Order: sequence, then structure tokens, then C-alpha cells
Amino acid sequence: MYDMKNLSRIPHLEANASEGMDAFWKFDRAAFEDGAVSALTKQLAAVAVALTTQCPYCIELHGKAARDAGATDAQLAEIALVAAAIRAGGAVTHSTHLFPKSEG
Repeated sequence: MYDMKNLSRIPHLEANASEGMDAFWKFDRAAFEDGAVSALTKQLAAVAVALTTQCPYCIELHGKAARDAGATDAQLAEIALVAAAIRAGGAVTHSTHLFPKSEG
């Protein structure tokens, strides 16, 4: 199902929804520009989100963009563990819905 070659079909979106896709690309470029947060930090955040949502396209694209921005193996490894901790934390905190409210 996931094949990077599928991204070659994006022009179909651009041809059939050009205004929306133009807006998307402009937003995407602006979101990842250096600002108060560096482009490297933004790409590391994108990697963490991609790992959390488990999007193979985003993992590959933002992993490469993070490396291009200067990310090291150590930084990518640590950001992967941050993503894992967030996913695990979500399961832990949501598990509180399994138990009756305590009288306190």
C-alpha cells in the first residue's frame, strides 16, 4: 500500500484542486522555515509526529529533511524515543477511563 512511487501522483491533486494544493504548499514551506524554532528542530518535531502517526511517507520525507538540516543519528534516535514515550503515555493516561471515579 505504501510506496514512495505513489507520491508521483500528487500532480493529480494539483491539477484537480490547484487552489487548495497551492495553499497547502505555501503553508508547508512557511511552517518549516527557520523562525523562533530552527528548521532542524521543526524537522525533528515532524519526525516525532510521523513516527507517532506511523506515516511511512512522512517518516521517510521528514527523516531525510531532518538529516539534510543537520540531524545526527543520536538526535534521530532520541526523537524516536520521545515519540515512543508520547504514544505510551497516551495509553497510560487514557487507561484511567477504564476505572470508576474514586470518591475522594
